[in-house]
Amino acid sequence: MYLIGDFQQKESTIQALRDLKAKGFGPSDLDVFSDEPMEFSDGVLDRPSRMSLGVVAGAITLCLLATGFVYFTQHNYPLITGGMPLFSFWATGIVFYEMTMLGAIVTTFIWFLVESGVLRRDSRRPLPAVEPGVIYIRVRCRPDQAEDASTYLERAGAKIVRKIGDPE
Repeated sequence: MYLIGDFQQKESTIQALRDLKAKGFGPSDLDVFSDEPMEFSDGVLDRPSRMSLGVVAGAITLCLLATGFVYFTQHNYPLITGGMPLFSFWATGIVFYEMTMLGAIVTTFIWFLVESGVLRRDSRRPLPAVEPGVIYIRVRCRPDQAEDASTYLERAGAKIVRKIGDPE
């Protein structure tokens, strides 16, 4: 089941998030929706990201694949010209560099889509119709937690608290 609370001010939204986290709701149970970007201070809605590790791994992987492909290609079809080596890093360095950057860019894009929730297949998560000036908090909870969560949302300053979705 989901609860959606409508807030008018950022401070009351932050208070609701802190109260809900203190009650035991994790960052994966809480979502914030607004018509404009909101920046929270540390500790309000922390969701650890492994994007930097993923981007570096993607860049290294594509660089190694490009290196292996160039090495295989140059040794599979040897063209000996003027005593130069078959495989030279200096001659193909720009290819390795560009493929490394491509790996970093593609991994960043895919990781962003995954972390932002665009690629989630969970279609049961209801999305509020976002209105200008209103901040929404969506709380995923069990039916026995709904009354407590609703109380915390109202105490923090929610104008309306709606129950959406079937009990899980």
